[in-house]
Amino acid sequence: MHVFLVIVGLLASILLVGSVLLQSPKSGSGLTGGIASMGTVQTLGVRRTGDFLSKVTATLAAVVMIAAFIAQFTLPARDAKLKSSKSILQESAPVAPLKSVPSLPKTPVSPLLPAAPAK
Repeated sequence: MHVFLVIVGLLASILLVGSVLLQSPKSGSGLTGGIASMGTVQTLGVRRTGDFLSKVTATLAAVVMIAAFIAQFTLPARDAKLKSSKSILQESAPVAPLKSVPSLPKTPVSPLLPAAPAK
């Protein structure tokens, strides 16, 4: 079910990008000018093509949002995590064996008072 919803959301998002690119901006002809040569303007008219594309855009946007919302609840790993009531912080980590540290040479102790200035 989850894979199906992801595929539907992906296809709807690709179609949404295409429908947004086909819409004409406020100034200029946009990519709908290229469709005019294919005969859609004669069939639907310029005004109806814009209305159709805006309805398609709104519908595809709704499909993408709904598919993403429902897919979030159908994640397969979600059920396995809910069954385990322990947090990862509550589980004990394996303890590594202690290694012997070689003795370090004694370092000189710095004086507590600053050195007297040279005259």
